[in-house]
Amino acid sequence: MSFFEIIKLIFPLLIISLMLYGLLLFVKKYSFKRGGKSLQNIKVLSNQMIMPKKFLSVVRVKDKLLILGVSENNINLLKEIDAEESDLIAEANSNLNLNQGFADLFKKYLNK
Repeated sequence: MSFFEIIKLIFPLLIISLMLYGLLLFVKKYSFKRGGKSLQNIKVLSNQMIMPKKFLSVVRVKDKLLILGVSENNINLLKEIDAEESDLIAEANSNLNLNQGFADLFKKYLNK
């Protein structure tokens, strides 16, 4: 194989790699925007593994708090709490209290 043949093989590979990198940058910049609004109103407050590949998650979406059961194949909404029903969202923002565990918070607000 001559030097010219090696260059002919490497040049297209380099061009394709640069195109893929450019596409990656484009997708990262614009993937979470819909209608001009970004999805920054979603925040995962806590995750707790209950079994291998099965979790309970507390997620804040705008003015609602969602308690989700997450497994390998699906996600189930267990409880939805409005801001009017409880101050949990404000408490969760200021109070990601390390002294209280996930189970304590879950039991406390599931009964409301």
